[in-house]
Amino acid sequence: MSTRWYPLYQRGNPQLRVFLPNFIMKLVKPRYSQPPNVVQFECSMQMSKFDVKNYLEQIYNVPVAAVHTRIHMGKFKRNAVRGYVVKDDDYKIAYVTLAGDQTFEFPDLFPEEKQKEQDKQLEQLDTLKKEWNKSVGKNAHRKDVPSWFGI
Repeated sequence: MSTRWYPLYQRGNPQLRVFLPNFIMKLVKPRYSQPPNVVQFECSMQMSKFDVKNYLEQIYNVPVAAVHTRIHMGKFKRNAVRGYVVKDDDYKIAYVTLAGDQTFEFPDLFPEEKQKEQDKQLEQLDTLKKEWNKSVGKNAHRKDVPSWFGI
């Protein structure tokens, strides 16, 4: 079943039509370690194993050996204002085993260089906080005088 509106057929060539898939798949970093030839996707609840396999083979030209799916139940939360219970939507997880000797390694989004830079910035922030606390603490004994009124 399609939810998209395609242009009507017109005689002549070329037919200016683009057929887009009705589903999206999101690559997810696995919580636990998996073999190097297994990739985890979050997909639509309506997709079957065959849909996932065809999606990857036809659109991305990825050879797929097997697909296993499971349904992940959404979390239950209590609304802070009214107090009633709200449930997040369920979603399907697809575990795709790549064919042959292909492997997939999730890219390193946070290399060590950036981590060192972040640590350096946090140290600078701590020193600035200490200096600020020193300047504010000068007039701590003058409770009735505003902070901007300093000598």
